[in-house]
Amino acid sequence: MPPNRRAAWAGGELELSLPVRMQSLGIYVQVPFCASKCSFCNFNSRVQPASLYDLYSDALGQEIERLPENFQCCGLSGEILTIPADTLYVGGGTPSLLGVERLERVVRALRARFGVQAGGEFTIEITPGSADADFLARAMRFGTNRLSIGAQTFEDHELRAVGRLHSASDTRDLTRRARALGFANISIDLVAGLPHQTRESWQRNLEAVLRLEPQHISLYLFEIDEISRLGREVLQGGTRYHASAVPSEEFMADAYESGREVLRQEGYTQYEISNFAQPGYESRHNLKYWQLAPYVGLGAGAHSFDGARRWANEADAKLYIERLERMRSPIVGVHKLSPEEQVEEFFFLGLRQVEGVSLESARARWGKDWLSRWQGRVEGLTQDGLLRMTGDNLRLAKTAYLVSNEVFREFV
Repeated sequence: MPPNRRAAWAGGELELSLPVRMQSLGIYVQVPFCASKCSFCNFNSRVQPASLYDLYSDALGQEIERLPENFQCCGLSGEILTIPADTLYVGGGTPSLLGVERLERVVRALRARFGVQAGGEFTIEITPGSADADFLARAMRFGTNRLSIGAQTFEDHELRAVGRLHSASDTRDLTRRARALGFANISIDLVAGLPHQTRESWQRNLEAVLRLEPQHISLYLFEIDEISRLGREVLQGGTRYHASAVPSEEFMADAYESGREVLRQEGYTQYEISNFAQPGYESRHNLKYWQLAPYVGLGAGAHSFDGARRWANEADAKLYIERLERMRSPIVGVHKLSPEEQVEEFFFLGLRQVEGVSLESARARWGKDWLSRWQGRVEGLTQDGLLRMTGDNLRLAKTAYLVSNEVFREFV
């Protein structure tokens, strides 16, 4: 999900504009539980006792039921709740830890609250080894039609190094089992830059994922930051969590570029910096984030966006449950985007897409004079070869994907 924004813009009187894509809504449900915490993970997830699972699923049901009241007490309009939803994404963490019965109750509550459109995209993230054939079959019966499988790597020693509990065989078995049950939209994640990874093992990873013929593949680079245990150890020059075996930035860059080329040759189209799909299998839900479409996030740490405001729930699962048990809103922060912040997001989220952004649509939404404030930065980055302009279309140069964060910082 897009990150929380910083402080609001301090000047200007232009009113917030209405969302440009209000025709459909995305719903995200966060399940912040894992059987083990991977050393490279920087998501909102923790290992928690199973005794919390019933309390958490009950709290999700309460949040869904009381959404209008929760919004009202935080000064939010309930208009977003009237938009028909066409994507549902259950992520984590490891959603399957909740069990299929609890997840089905949550889905029933969502369908009762929202106008969920027939034929929508319904994704569940699956960790290999965490879901058997019964789980998959029952998930399909209550509407799941897309699986996002967190393989990360097909090399068992790389999996063990970062604390993953599954094996490469588990990933293969899960994918084949899902296919046999009738899942026709499967996405698989790979991470470049894990400890002990080599050019040879990365090539084997690419070959392994292609043999499974998923409709969608995500290629992520290991993020070296203070949020994950492994990232902190690398930054501090330590050796715990196999930090000394993390490959170089040069390796990560080469792995990313070689991955892009292999997937292109195999018929996958890159539509976002990290995402590749066979024609027609782009993630409709994730596109909402990059295209500033509205979405409602439910669960501990989930974020929401209505085109003009961003808000977030309490991130700690126990505190989230406690707030709902006390009939309090789980929302702990609402930020009203200034016009300047809206334009910033238009650029640094929209430019993640390979197709880029339309400046004509931006002028229609915010006005020519307002958008002109970024003209100098756009021209400078274009002259530096980091952006490409074709008519009114602005996109990231393909040679700039590896330095995209540096480009995006120019718009914030």
